[in-house]
Amino acid sequence: MTQKTYNADSITVLKGLEPVKQRPGMYTRTEHPLHIIQEVIDNAADEAMAGFCKKIGVTLHLDGSVSVSDDGRGIPVEIHPVEGVSTVEVVFTRLHAGGKFNKTDDDSAYRFSGGLHGVGVSVTNALSHRLEVDVVRDGSRHRLVFSGGDVIEPLTRTGDAPKKASGTTVRAWPNAKYFDAADLPRGELERLLRSKAVLMPGLEVSLAIEGGDTRTWLFEQGMRGYLSEALNDEPLIPLFAGEKYAPKGDETFASGEGASWAVAWTAEGAPVRESYVNLIPTPAGGTHEAGLRDGIFTAIKAFIDHHALLPKGVKLTADDVFGRASFLLSARVLDPSFQGQTKERLNSRDAVQLVSRMVRDPFELWLNEHVEYGKKLAELAIKAAQARARAAQKVEKRKSSGVAVLPGKLSDCESEDIERNELFLVEGDSAGGSAKMARDKDTQAILPLRGKVQNAWEVDRERLFANAEIHDIAVALGVDAHTPDSSPDLSELRYGKVIIMSDADVDGSHIQTLLLTLFFRHFPKLIEKGHIYVAQPPLYRIDVPAQGKKRPPRRLYALDDQELGSLRDRLTHEGVKPEHIEVGRFKGLGEMNPDQLRETTMDPATRRVLPVHVRAEAFDDTLKMFTLLMGKGEASGRRAWMEEKGDSVEADV
Repeated sequence: MTQKTYNADSITVLKGLEPVKQRPGMYTRTEHPLHIIQEVIDNAADEAMAGFCKKIGVTLHLDGSVSVSDDGRGIPVEIHPVEGVSTVEVVFTRLHAGGKFNKTDDDSAYRFSGGLHGVGVSVTNALSHRLEVDVVRDGSRHRLVFSGGDVIEPLTRTGDAPKKASGTTVRAWPNAKYFDAADLPRGELERLLRSKAVLMPGLEVSLAIEGGDTRTWLFEQGMRGYLSEALNDEPLIPLFAGEKYAPKGDETFASGEGASWAVAWTAEGAPVRESYVNLIPTPAGGTHEAGLRDGIFTAIKAFIDHHALLPKGVKLTADDVFGRASFLLSARVLDPSFQGQTKERLNSRDAVQLVSRMVRDPFELWLNEHVEYGKKLAELAIKAAQARARAAQKVEKRKSSGVAVLPGKLSDCESEDIERNELFLVEGDSAGGSAKMARDKDTQAILPLRGKVQNAWEVDRERLFANAEIHDIAVALGVDAHTPDSSPDLSELRYGKVIIMSDADVDGSHIQTLLLTLFFRHFPKLIEKGHIYVAQPPLYRIDVPAQGKKRPPRRLYALDDQELGSLRDRLTHEGVKPEHIEVGRFKGLGEMNPDQLRETTMDPATRRVLPVHVRAEAFDDTLKMFTLLMGKGEASGRRAWMEEKGDSVEADV
């Protein structure tokens, strides 16, 4: 065996933009090129934030390129004193270059820029097979062209321009080899451009399709106007909007840090919630949203205390106040810390205190200036707190040993709408953990079951709750055990759907059988009223490669071998070569990541669940079958039945 030499020659140093080309996923999202175009849009938006830009235009060209133009000051073209090349070339070829690092100058245009990681348009340049920059400033027009991050047409003066004219136009041709899909998601791009117009009143933002239509966004009232339009229901009180920033000399925060916001409360409908940091969308939220929540809660709590509105024994939480709130929040943070290069979540700890302090005093002042509206909002929060308290009391039910409360391992849902609420009985703690991350917290509750539930076919109702798993299920449901001919009180039922979710194997089938035995024997009305369902998780995952630019890679799922065969036939008919199809088999629910579990088994739009019913004419036959299969004294009958019917079952053992 020869030993490889390990010396100085073994170390590879990536220079310039090579690190981006080698590992693009470290610098941008690689599902599609939108993020590298967003970097250019953010630069234009930074000019608008600084007050130097009134219009931003984006054009999608027929050749697949995208151009972004603004009427800002134009990127400087003079020679950089350190780098020895034009400043515009430095901006597009150096990973950590730009005016955005100048945080000490209170007058810096980029003091609260979105592109705070300093990679920005240099990544756009590196991942584009061609990029053109046209700059207008100081009475001249200049042009610079790159290919794969390298200069192919040096900066040249191309002509004169009106003295007062200025701006930058960047046209990029994203290199498809770096992305899973070549096309930009139109809806996401429109939301991004709309958000820039929303956050900067008076800024005109447009999206043009070459040879097609042009959409323009302009919100003179900014966030207030946008939130009013976005709400489907009329707010319960007038919309609360404002802004506040730290002045020079502030002891806690840097000059200019702060937030602008618009908040409204509605009685029904899904809340509208959008947040931004330095104009960058943060769809995953973060500490600035926590600050808004804290500031609003602290203000309304002080108002309630001042007016002695809180009934005795009621304790308010932030969820009680904020549960029905819709908001737009735009925070300015000097040196924000994000989760990942794509900046989808703010992690800066100081942002909680920053936004809370900026919002709290104006909101408390607003409440005291509009006392009637303040009392109406206080009433909404107090009702939510009382409903929460009633829900906690509602699940207390008597049993032989005293009073039972909600099991600690139950991850409950927030909604009280029984028609929408769902309880998933999940096999195992591992799958339960994935299910908790995959669920819709508003309507889906998770109860993980440890091991197999007791066979309850011959267990007396008085001894039923001696089993911890059965006890937890019964308490979570809020319904007493009963018989088929009784009339149990189902008004205390906490979930409209109870979904049995177990692995797609023999053990999973056994757990399904034990749970169905429990419900058929001791909670038959839940089956009769259509509350019981069985989830059907897939056994196989099929990864299909991309087929040209128009058909990106796909991930399909098959319930069983028969469906797998059908999918293979369909893909072959579509022109996918069988050897290019990768098939993976799930060993259990715990092996699925939360996204897969949500898509295949939990999302009402894409999951497959079977409702459990007993036909009235088949009730006696069903009873006999359960007795045969689950009765303790039926061993000989089961043996005879298996000898007769065993060949009709395909068991994966």
